[in-house]
Amino acid sequence: MNYEIGDIVKLKKPHPCGSSEWEILRVGADFRLKCTGCGHQIMIARKLVEKNTRGIRKKEA
Repeated sequence: MNYEIGDIVKLKKPHPCGSSEWEILRVGADFRLKCTGCGHQIMIARKLVEKNTRGIRKKEA
């Protein structure tokens, strides 16, 4: 799967705020993701994102 900055990924487990969608802010060995529900940002290993992704929405052009 090809991940790009601005894409929205749906992960397996929801964030405690209830949202399971995250916006990609940084791509590399680690991803920086921002919760679309509450705005909380996390750094997470690329391997974990690839393993737990349930869907991806490309950014609008």
